[in-house]
Amino acid sequence: MASGSEYFNRCGPKYLSNIDWNNAHHRSQCVAPPWWEFFNFKVVNALIDDNDKSIFGAIFEYKPSAYSYHRSMDRSPRYVIAFRGTLIKLESFARDLKLDIDIIRNGLHHTGRFRTAIKAVLDLVSVVGSSKVWLTGHSLGAAMAMLAGKNMAKRGNFLEAFLFNPPYVSPPIERIKNKKVRHGLRFAGTLIKAGIAFAAAASDNHNNSNGIQDSSFASISGWIPCLFVNHLDPICSEYIGHFKHKKKLEDIGAGGLARLTSQHSLGNMAMSAVGIKGIDTSEPLHLLPSANLTVNLYPCQDMISAHELHQWWRPDLNLSCSVYKYK
Repeated sequence: MASGSEYFNRCGPKYLSNIDWNNAHHRSQCVAPPWWEFFNFKVVNALIDDNDKSIFGAIFEYKPSAYSYHRSMDRSPRYVIAFRGTLIKLESFARDLKLDIDIIRNGLHHTGRFRTAIKAVLDLVSVVGSSKVWLTGHSLGAAMAMLAGKNMAKRGNFLEAFLFNPPYVSPPIERIKNKKVRHGLRFAGTLIKAGIAFAAAASDNHNNSNGIQDSSFASISGWIPCLFVNHLDPICSEYIGHFKHKKKLEDIGAGGLARLTSQHSLGNMAMSAVGIKGIDTSEPLHLLPSANLTVNLYPCQDMISAHELHQWWRPDLNLSCSVYKYK
């Protein structure tokens, strides 16, 4: 259940009185509810879960007044499709929790909620084009938006996406304070994943499937979603280490190893190896070839506040931004 601090009209970025669409910070701030009341967005459709009938997302149309045009509006969206995170409400929590587990099992793409989401995205893009449709979401909703964005990228449609606290299915190595221990664990994980990947490629069948996966991963490399993560949030902080470690491998001339292992999840491999049912090891949702990564370094009281959405509305954020591109 949303706390009082999570209501945008109570503690949202009141300092933002107009939007410069060329400003990345402004673009990220305008995808928080309910900006539509002030920034000329209108709700045109709600997305309903076919299981519990809860609203899990909405489509918003940007309709600026005739007197508000300026050149930066050429970068503005025409529609924004937003997906909510897990709600602590009796009528929807059980369904949301099941979907959270589906993320861990890499099975979100098999769910009815995602089928509804991707149909809405496909239908809208077919009418107005990909350049005028944005995706956004928080936590579970960020995973939904990420999966939709990856699917659209495979079709050659690169939608601008703003993903807040997206789940990364991995032990939170980034939370370990000792830098040498973090580096050692990641390097060991890289070697293990490389060994498993090479072993899997030994048979002709696996050779074919790996080639398909390599091609699929490279095909979405031009899509660069904007990820917003907190370094103290165990749910998403591993994106920081993932991209830093990948860049470190590239810098030492191990780009091929980085490309190979960045497509595999050690957690999914391990769960599948020990016989946990329902684990899909092909193309884990949380792995991305490219990203525009923004890290919130502002001190938080605890892990819960580090994962909450309203942290991104502060005017005094301490942010670190890096762009990682697939090579």
